[in-house]
Amino acid sequence: MSKKTLVVISQDMVLKSMMEGFLRDTFSVVVFSNMQSAIDFIYNTIPNLVIIDLTAYDSQAVSILNNLKGDPIFSQLPVVAILSDNPESSQWGSLMAEDFIRRADIERDIRTRANLSILRSERAVEINPLTRLPGNISINRQIQERLDRSQIFAVAYADLDYFKPFNDYYGFTRGDEMIRVTGRLILNIVKNRQSLEGFVGHIGGDDFIYVIDLDPVEEITNEIIEAFDRIVPTFYDTEDREKGFIKSVDRQGNVKIYPIITISIGITHNSVRNFSHYGEITEVASEMKRFAKTFKGSCFKIDQRQPVADN
Repeated sequence: MSKKTLVVISQDMVLKSMMEGFLRDTFSVVVFSNMQSAIDFIYNTIPNLVIIDLTAYDSQAVSILNNLKGDPIFSQLPVVAILSDNPESSQWGSLMAEDFIRRADIERDIRTRANLSILRSERAVEINPLTRLPGNISINRQIQERLDRSQIFAVAYADLDYFKPFNDYYGFTRGDEMIRVTGRLILNIVKNRQSLEGFVGHIGGDDFIYVIDLDPVEEITNEIIEAFDRIVPTFYDTEDREKGFIKSVDRQGNVKIYPIITISIGITHNSVRNFSHYGEITEVASEMKRFAKTFKGSCFKIDQRQPVADN
């Protein structure tokens, strides 16, 4: 089993060395000198825990951390703050951290605190353990909140084609990595284009949803498809990649030829049709995804239907 990823942020070389020494046997530890340098890694990787050194209060680091935690994708990312042995309590009221530890207690308690913070996070919320993306409860909440605000937005439902035979052929390890990379790819592109309003969730398996503003949805989706089609062939062995297909057994036990994995995306929005419940709009997005899957190759289809007028 791979180690959980833990980010340590500190400018104190002695403290960083201590943390690595105490934690590297249990975790995969990645160290940064400040919050600004760590933020890209956190966005791209979504670690299991962030430990930040605030023995000297840093208002900029606290602001960046709070903005990160204000994002629904990262709101459940557990954070442990290291404080001085006699912290000024008035400074910490706005800090969005799940736990605190005094520097003097690090050697005795940090490993236990780290494990407990991760366990609480995994038990308290429905984060997909593979991609670290929010699951169905968060997806539904994000959509419903936008509907309740009468906000115009788009919902895109992405699904991988021919994933099951790929998983059967190459095994779960490579299949899991395919899912993990797909989630990271979608997240990075959406967040690069809509850092505040964009939301990405993992329904489960090889199904993802992203919720963004309507205007850029087609451009963002095209970018996702192009990036996906560039990356996916690297998951195949050279011989299979050159052939452009694999042979695998279907559910009836028959050997069939399956092409390189593609991605199908269905999109709907509420600029023309009225939706009052998240289930209505996600069902239409799913319907458009099924329609997209009838076409060869990676593609997206957006709902262009007009509502039927009442007589």
